[in-house]
Amino acid sequence: MRFRSREACAFAILIFFLILAPIYAQQFVSSPVAVDPQALAVLKQAAAALQGATAVTDVTLSGSAHRIAGSDDELGTIVLKALGTGASRMDLNLPSGQLSEVRNVTGAIPSGTWTGPDGTIHPILFHNLRTEPSWFFPSFGVGRTLSTSLFSLAYVGLENRLGHSVHHVSITQSATSLSMTSVLNTHLSETDYYFDEKTLLPVALTYNTHPDDNAAVDVPVEIQFSDYRPVGTSQVPFRVQYFLNNVLFLDLQVQTVSFNTGLTATAFAVN
Repeated sequence: MRFRSREACAFAILIFFLILAPIYAQQFVSSPVAVDPQALAVLKQAAAALQGATAVTDVTLSGSAHRIAGSDDELGTIVLKALGTGASRMDLNLPSGQLSEVRNVTGAIPSGTWTGPDGTIHPILFHNLRTEPSWFFPSFGVGRTLSTSLFSLAYVGLENRLGHSVHHVSITQSATSLSMTSVLNTHLSETDYYFDEKTLLPVALTYNTHPDDNAAVDVPVEIQFSDYRPVGTSQVPFRVQYFLNNVLFLDLQVQTVSFNTGLTATAFAVN
């Protein structure tokens, strides 16, 4: 969620399309896709551990939420929705009002918006749409990585993280026809998964977000997954913690999970 004025965001988008987009298009270089066999093997095992025998195309999670942002410390409820093809929606209901966020990377150009308690719609800028939109449901992130040829995979090694011995896999996305230069795009899309060595279930996911006006400044994000429970043949983390710049921002406790309810693209329409 972003906290910039609507006018500043609109100006940034105008600059991108009038000045920067043509430059990026001219400088476009297709990134070579490198697939480390060990990383690919870990991802395939993780996908099998997460999804099981039943294909999941959409998911809806609901539960309680604890949000900490500076002096704001609120308890509320949350509904999270996602499509396996690359769209997500978060609706967070708090005493101070509703916060919503929609991300959709299913088309040629990723898009997204966030809305604060005042109801004003703000765009999520392009450079903050290069990572996995379904950050709260790791099965979709892993599955989408395996289902396309756009991602480079690297096996970093066996590490210790959050009390687990984990396989560290780094994922980057190839440049698209209306993207940043190859090097910058690779950096913006870099995502790291940490899979428990024994269960192959994700323990954590890390990536960077960036200020609206500076794609070169990295703000670390870490998602931690715990309390996995079986839902049908799938394994779902019932606790998801979102750390922003190394500080806990959202602590989510999932209470209900629904699969394959027929969610369509209209639920993820970006205004």
